[in-house]
Amino acid sequence: MPIYEYRCQDCRRVSSFLILNLQEPFTPVCGKCGGQSLERVLSRVHVRLSEETRLERLADPSQWSGLDENDPKSVARMLKKMGQEMGEDFPGEVDQMVEEAMESGEGQAGETGEE
Repeated sequence: MPIYEYRCQDCRRVSSFLILNLQEPFTPVCGKCGGQSLERVLSRVHVRLSEETRLERLADPSQWSGLDENDPKSVARMLKKMGQEMGEDFPGEVDQMVEEAMESGEGQAGETGEE
């Protein structure tokens, strides 16, 4: 995709613009301050990974070294990481279960065992 990034000389914010036709004149405008003195910057490269590569990364044991299956908050972090790695957000009930697990993990961490 022909997406170009520009940095505003006034507020220093970087903005991205989709430019479909390089033959037409284009004057970028900062989305934050409305400034017109922008300079083009070198964009970062985005690499799309295959599903197989993403699954191989998830299978790497070093990715899960801090996982404590007895800690709901740790499991919730792992589920969120898996979802991000697969390019999906957990919709509906699964997302709610992850949030509840994180909350219950926080509650357990704060318990002192005193009555």
